Amino acid sequence: MKNPLTSYGIEYHILQSFPVTCLNRDDVGAPKSAIVGGVQRARVSSQCWKRHVRLQLRDLGVHIGIRTKKLEGLLLEKMLKAGAAEEQAKVCSSVMASTLATDTLLFIADSEIDNLVAYAAEKQFSLPLEAKGNLPKKEASAVVKCLQPNNKFADGLDIALFGRMVAQAPEVNVRAAASFAHAISTHKSVNEVEFFTALDDIPGPDVQGSAHMGALEYNSATYYRYIALDLGQLWDSIGGENIQTAVQAFTKALYLAVPGARQSTQAGSCLWNYARILVRKGQRMQVCFDNPVRSEGSGWLIPSIKALDAALENNESLSGSLYGKVADYTFGKDPSFNIDALCTGLSETLGQLGNEK
Repeated sequence: MKNPLTSYGIEYHILQSFPVTCLNRDDVGAPKSAIVGGVQRARVSSQCWKRHVRLQLRDLGVHIGIRTKKLEGLLLEKMLKAGAAEEQAKVCSSVMASTLATDTLLFIADSEIDNLVAYAAEKQFSLPLEAKGNLPKKEASAVVKCLQPNNKFADGLDIALFGRMVAQAPEVNVRAAASFAHAISTHKSVNEVEFFTALDDIPGPDVQGSAHMGALEYNSATYYRYIALDLGQLWDSIGGENIQTAVQAFTKALYLAVPGARQSTQAGSCLWNYARILVRKGQRMQVCFDNPVRSEGSGWLIPSIKALDAALENNESLSGSLYGKVADYTFGKDPSFNIDALCTGLSETLGQLGNEK
């Protein structure tokens, strides 16, 4: 079936306010930051939020893949359960794992691990080796084929969403359907320092005052998050029959996922305050917030909403027919339009687009 969603995408423009937090730390333990529009902004890296979206997908009951350097151990365990002798399993799992990756993290689905074990069992866990201990080219190619390029990923939605690169076997690379920008505060945000002390529950005569002193940096901010989902690519990776369920799960994971740094001492458990979710055809259009918003005594969120809406309206006006808007959902203004209603709306839009051609 021809892909009816080619060049269509969903853009999530999210505003999310947090109180005193350190959501994402740099190499010295301070909240990450960036200079945007000539002023310092609070920042949460795209990698950080992507990881927590992956984990949230799992918590929502979605089968996700495994990102690991320990493929050899996973294969060994399953080969032993499949009846391989221990020595055979060790050699077989080692050579198969090294054929796919050496010192890099490999993104792999459970079904693909099962395919590798099944192939090894078919060969009675005895693969031919060259003098250097590597697999012959034909045998290595058969091992690589156990990882299907752009397969349906019924048990690895995150691989389809976030992509996969296998340097030793580029034919099984998967292009990411989701693109995450770094979350940036819509306003100037300067890190502050918290000085703290700790008392010893068993004080001695030589202990005066605190037993420990230290300092931690923190900030508070209203973040603009931009996520683009390539519907055509997602269709290619998981199949059209699964796309509505996948988009619903991804949307809910975006809503619930919060970075985990210092959550025990500077809890930041805030969900979306406001969002515009657009289904469009054509070039992605992110908002920069180059001009930092000013609170003017009403906090950061209200002026951020005004700035976001104005920027989106301006993009649409300037782009004319190239804007290609199919649907526009506003989350956070009408309390009755909750996350379930948003997911239902997106599913209905995808159903209409899927039936167009």
